Amino acid sequence: MDNGVNWTDERVERLKKLWAEGLSASQIAAQLGGVSRNAVIGKVHRLSLPGRAKAGGATSARSQKRSTVSTQVRPQSFAPRTITRTVTRQAGATMLKEDIEIEALEEMEVSTSNNVVVPIFKRLPLVRLTERTCKWPLGDPLKDDFCFCGNDSPDNTPYCTYHQKLAYQPSAERRRVR
Repeated sequence: MDNGVNWTDERVERLKKLWAEGLSASQIAAQLGGVSRNAVIGKVHRLSLPGRAKAGGATSARSQKRSTVSTQVRPQSFAPRTITRTVTRQAGATMLKEDIEIEALEEMEVSTSNNVVVPIFKRLPLVRLTERTCKWPLGDPLKDDFCFCGNDSPDNTPYCTYHQKLAYQPSAERRRVR
């Protein structure tokens, strides 16, 4: 029972990929759109996906230390750091203690320049897109008001200048975020 969530094969594959990359259920829900954090957790459980922690032993996502998200509106980022924890696990009738390394997320504040301008989206439907328009999706693809950015994209690239900055990150930046 999926509580009305349309889990297509494509969405399930994307869920598996994002989960393997270590994203949280909330982050995955935001990227998939039209699905709650709890729906993502339920689907991960039904698919029997392994925990997100990159550890030496078998750990679950619950064993990761997570920082709380501030309620203030300000740019934030999470920096991974490796910590060592001693855990007890059962091996037959014997309880074993072992040290495992888990990747914990630590909140850090990121400053952005004040001259960032968010463009006004043209909100074009799929049939009005051309080679020179931004194809950044806006909204839930299952809803009637789903559309694309539609602003001009330079040199036949799929996104406008604003969305290129969101879509394309330097490889060093991607490795640091994981």
